[in-house]
Amino acid sequence: MQLGQAFQSAKTLLSAVELGVFTALAEEPLDLATIQKRICINPRGARDFLDALVALGMLVRHEDGSYANTEETDLYLDSSKPTYIGGALQHLNAQLFDVWASLTTALRTGMPSSAAGEASVAARYANSTMLDVFARGMTARTLPVAMVLAKKFSWTRYRTFIDIGAAEGCLSVQIARSNAHIAGGGFDLPAMAPHFESYVRAHSLSDRLRFYSGNFLNDPLPSADVLIFGRVLLTWDLSTKRTLLKKAYDALPSAGALIVYERLIDDERRANLDGLLSSLNMLLLNAHGFNFTGADCKRWMQESGFRDIHIEPLAVGHSMVVGIK
Repeated sequence: MQLGQAFQSAKTLLSAVELGVFTALAEEPLDLATIQKRICINPRGARDFLDALVALGMLVRHEDGSYANTEETDLYLDSSKPTYIGGALQHLNAQLFDVWASLTTALRTGMPSSAAGEASVAARYANSTMLDVFARGMTARTLPVAMVLAKKFSWTRYRTFIDIGAAEGCLSVQIARSNAHIAGGGFDLPAMAPHFESYVRAHSLSDRLRFYSGNFLNDPLPSADVLIFGRVLLTWDLSTKRTLLKKAYDALPSAGALIVYERLIDDERRANLDGLLSSLNMLLLNAHGFNFTGADCKRWMQESGFRDIHIEPLAVGHSMVVGIK
């Protein structure tokens, strides 16, 4: 029953992020009437909503009846802080929550049940509001992984890198911040350029990071010592996965490295729930995408010519598969 009703708790949190509850409480505790006006909600549901957030451990209610953030929600859900991950939750709320309601239909048909699913990439990049939500969501999802990858990989051996499908450039920024000797950038569709350039400029790294415009399905990949596919391959069918890996191999110099990071499904397909749910997410969003195991990825990379392939855990359920040309 708890699992079956989990959507109610999830939606309570997602609505709190959408309404800006945690940002409103960042400076000081507020009483019920004040916060109700601050976030523009009706009195009828206000008390139950805020007390539900208390029961979920997302807020604290003091003896005087005022509400305050917890230490964790203040750190991660106040939009004014650099540690804010609410962008990922906003993306879930705006673009995925309703889509998951059609899972039964998708399982019966094997196809995304919503027309928006198959056209999601084109629609997202054509709509500035959707693209902004997507870009910020990708940054929030990527940051914990990027901070680990920027330090765990052997960057001292290389001078340049390009993140393929870079969105705002979160990973590029973390790599550059942690490795002063390295330069590079991100490759994405042209509409992402302003987002990438603004994000990089805000981190004072425009002299070392640049945006590469193109479509990785149709265009050759730019060359660098290290290429990175982060949560890219799962979106495509097996033929396209293999094509992209071969494109990466062709674009790399001898001894160059490819990094693929995903929420890999464990080889026994028993433990990494996030990896399996990511694959179901692809079922809902497009006609061909699926997630895969580390063993699958190693085999495909070997077929493309890569050698010395190994897998390392990163953060929040992600792992990276590294191969050398």
